[in-house]
Order: sequence, then C-alpha cells, then structure tokens
Amino acid sequence: MSLPIYILGVSAFYHDSAACLLKDGEILAAAQEERFTRKKGDHAFPTHSINCCLKHAGITGKDLSFVVFYDKPFLKFERLLETYLSFAPVGIKSFIKAMPLWIKEKLWMKEFIKKELGFEGTILFPEHHESHAASAFYPSPFQEAAFLTMDGVGEWTTSSFGVGSGNKIQIDSDIHFPHSIGLLYSAFTYYTGFKVNSGEYKVMGLAPYGEPKYVDKIYSELVDLKDDGSFKMNMEYFNYCTGLTMTNEKFHKLFDGSPRKPESKLTQKEMDLARSVQEVTEEVMLRMAKHVRKETGQKNLCLAGGVALNCVANGKLLRENIFDNIWIQPASGDAGGALGAALTAWYQYLGNERNANGETDSMNGAYLGPEFSNKEIKTWLTENKIPSKQLSDDELYSETASLLADEKVVGWFQGRMEFGPRALGNRSIIGDARSAKMQATMNIKIKFREGFRPFAPSVLSEKVSDYFEMEKESPYMLIVADVKKERQKEMTEEQKKLFGIEKLNILRSDIPAVTHIDYSARIQTVQKETNPRYHKLISEFEKQTGYAVVVNTSFNVRGEPIVCSPQDAYRCFMRTDIDYLVLGNFLLNKTGQKQLENDVDWKKEFVLD
Repeated sequence: MSLPIYILGVSAFYHDSAACLLKDGEILAAAQEERFTRKKGDHAFPTHSINCCLKHAGITGKDLSFVVFYDKPFLKFERLLETYLSFAPVGIKSFIKAMPLWIKEKLWMKEFIKKELGFEGTILFPEHHESHAASAFYPSPFQEAAFLTMDGVGEWTTSSFGVGSGNKIQIDSDIHFPHSIGLLYSAFTYYTGFKVNSGEYKVMGLAPYGEPKYVDKIYSELVDLKDDGSFKMNMEYFNYCTGLTMTNEKFHKLFDGSPRKPESKLTQKEMDLARSVQEVTEEVMLRMAKHVRKETGQKNLCLAGGVALNCVANGKLLRENIFDNIWIQPASGDAGGALGAALTAWYQYLGNERNANGETDSMNGAYLGPEFSNKEIKTWLTENKIPSKQLSDDELYSETASLLADEKVVGWFQGRMEFGPRALGNRSIIGDARSAKMQATMNIKIKFREGFRPFAPSVLSEKVSDYFEMEKESPYMLIVADVKKERQKEMTEEQKKLFGIEKLNILRSDIPAVTHIDYSARIQTVQKETNPRYHKLISEFEKQTGYAVVVNTSFNVRGEPIVCSPQDAYRCFMRTDIDYLVLGNFLLNKTGQKQLENDVDWKKEFVLD
C-alpha cells in the first residue's frame, strides 16, 4: 500500500497569507494567518496556518510530498524592476521602500520554505493567475467549464480567462499590469477614504446610496473599455506604478478635490463615486463574461481573484443568464491562491484524474479551519471560572432560537472555522432578520462600524425563493439578489424624495435587518449537508417565528479578523453589546460575566480601521 501524497499550498508576503493542505487531492484543511496572529490581512509567512493544517492531518513538514507557492517571486520582481525603470527617477521612494523585503525574504522563497518546514522535497511555483484559475475550476462541481480571474495584479497578469477540462486548465488570454479592474476599484476605495485591500466591501455597500453621475467621466478619462471587456487605463491619473498612494493630483482635480480623510463624514460625493465605479466594474465583468462565453462555448463559468468577491456584480452576472451555471471560489482573494497552488500540483503537475459530479463542489462548505470540541471548551471555561450552562443539542437550538426571536444578539461559535472572508455560520454573530432595529444595533454597538453597511441573511437553502428573487444556491454569500416583491414595503412619496444616507432607516421589507436600501440582500443559503447545526438552528427559529431566515455577520469587530478560538470569541463577546454567546453546546449570558481586566480602552482601539 503506497503512502498518501500530502501537498501544502502557501500564499504569503503580500496580503491575506494562508496555507492549504491536500491529502491525495482531497482538501483537508485551509486557514488564513490573520485568524491566529489577530493582525488583519496579515502578510507574514503563514507559520500558524501551516501548523494548523499539519496538526489536522497528524503529520509534520517532513511528511509532505510537495510544497507549492502561489506565484513566481522572480517574475513579480521583474515586474517591479521594469515598472520602476519605465518611470525612473519618479517612484524612487516606493522602490526603496519595497527593496529590503524582496532582498531579505521574497526572492529566497525556496530556502525560506525549506528552513521553516524542515522540508527537503520538491517546491513548485505556478503563476499567480494560474493559482486563481485552479482555485476556481478544480473545486467546482463542473467537469468542464470556462474560468475568469480578476484581481489587482499577480506577476504581470490582472485578468485572465480560459477553459478547465477534466484535470487540465488552459489560460487563453489575459490583461497585463498596469491595466487592472481590481486596481481601478482600489483607487476609488482609496479616494473615498477607505483602506485599500479591505475597504472595497465598504465601497460596494455604499454604492446604492449614490447616483452613477461619474460613469461617463470614468469612461472618457480613466478607462477605455472595449466590447470584449478588455480595457486600457489612462495612467496619467494613477499613482500606483510609482508612488505610495493609488491616485495623483490629476485624478483629484478630475473629481474636484483631495481624497476624503479616513473617518471624516461621508458626503453625497463619495456615495456617487462608489455607485459609479461599481457600475463600471459590473459592465466590465458582463462584457468579459459575454466574450468568454463566445470564445469558449462553455455553459459553466468559474470565478476567482479579488474582484470575484464583488457579490453585487456576481448577482448581476447570474441574472443576465450569460452562462447556465456560475461557481465562485469562496476564498477568491490571495488566501485562495494557496488552495489553487496545491490543486495545480495535484492535477496539472502530477496528472491525477478528476471526476466532478456536476452538482457538489469539493470545498466542504468552506469549513476547513480548526475546531474545538465541547471537552476543550468546557476545560477552558472551567479553568477561567466563566459562568455558562451546558445544553443538549435540542435545548441549544430551542433556547437560542427563542433568544433570537426576542431580538437578542447571539455570538454563534461552532465546528470548523470558515476559509475565506465570509463567516458562514460557524464564526458568526446572528440576530432576528424581522427586527427593525437590528442593523443599527449590530453596526454601532457590536461591530463599531459605519451605519450604512448592510447585513447578510442566512436562509434555509430549500426556502430561499420564499424570501428572495433567486432560485439557485448561494452557499458562500457571494451573490446579491432582491428581496421578494411581495415582501417589499413601498416607499412613501416623502421617502422617495430623500437622498443618500437619509434613506438608511426606511423599513423596506418584512425582513428589514437584511434588506439593503435598494431592496437587495447578500444571500447565504444554508445546506443541511454542509452545516447541519446551523441548519437546525434556523429550522427551529422558523418553527418558533414562521421565518426561515436570520441575520448573519462575521464574529469580529471592525479592524479585527474573524474570531478563531473560544478565547477570541469570549473576548469579542465581552467587549461588545452581544447579549449571549454560544460556544459549542455551552450558552453564556452577558449578565453574570466578570469584566475583562485591562480592557477599558478596547473600543477606542478598534473604532478605527
């Protein structure tokens, strides 16, 4: 009997470092480094993530067959040098800032991996967008499909498409740096006062409050978009090739002013800018998708890369019916590159057979991180003298559903941690979707974030079309659809006259906590097969209230990664206005808990991104 083949995929040194482990092609474990270090977007070598994956499999670095890094460092370095030489001497500051890390770490990846893991075997380096394409196609339900990858930049590529068939992927065409839909979106993220590589979600959430008044200006001055979705950007307006910022004075003059200072008041201008860049991004994606369908003839499409996390654009793509089916990698950003890199080695490099069944993907619901047993949780609670009560499963679902129905906010911590940026019911803060005050409560008292940001619904998969204009599954919260017409509440004539943020507190449906101002919702369909505990909880909530939908937001506060351990969850619980915490089968009531020591300034620390 032959030994199993273990393949470790690694993403590091840019943002969202992560690791993924395969055993004979099966995805065993995957996690992002930020969850362990508690540094949001941590770009360090993912030592903790690697250890988590190895521990889950019960092996050490010496048992690995291959280690695969998600891009080619030398090719990326070549892009850095060529870009600098093209603009020299402009850009010397950013060049000098980047060099030490390259010379110290990034160029010596092979030696770094060997030393960190005690690994003497084969180390492979697929290209960045090959890793994205692999993460899109190989875990998908399709035996054959087109793929489309879009992000900021890899080595040179910023967007690519091609076809996956069986165990092979072939990239047919790409767009090169500095022309990038991801970097265009990030430029507007920066200009509207949010943090690049984390604030893009805020721009997307802000867009419905604005009007698309800058769309024509973007097309006439910034982006030359062709019918096939290819485009060129006018680099006279951007600073990212040479500077330490995204935009320059010419950009600021075009849009009548300097970038908004972070944390300053949002104005209608930022809302209009957000709406405009969102509409341009959607149009680029639609044109690309139409071109890919025409060129490949494929009926299925797989998406990955940071832009594939734009769930509003994804929803539009689905509704246009360009493809029969769409599957999106839940960890579409650089973290998912670790997964794609490992799968590239298993299928493309080793040539192993792949048999997709056309229905289920191989992501295990994205529940791929560490888990904590009731025994471990009980030991920790006892050692720290934390009051709690242990419940049977039936008691737990019944009592938690009852608390939710009473408009209590619950921290829900179960099973394996999710891989990717979304909490999918294992590291979630949950509430009653029927509550008119839930969005404000969660945003201001719990998440400490901007009041305009919407919350997502978790709905029983079999009931999704009872609440939303959608027939298909959305297990990874990556597709936006409208709330059912019959559930919507028509605005009064007075309300229709309101502008921008004035629209925030208008009740729009019978599930107001998850209905955005344009009547949309970012949907997670909950399946019995992948998350039986969360499914049972929502089923019990339906039994008590008649509604098979709850509010689901990630278990963290603004500026902090999603919680990983019971300790993280308890700390977040105690530092916010979450009413109850469920750790496995243990229920903790905020009343009766002791205040955390040395914790007075915690809220102040996390109010800023």
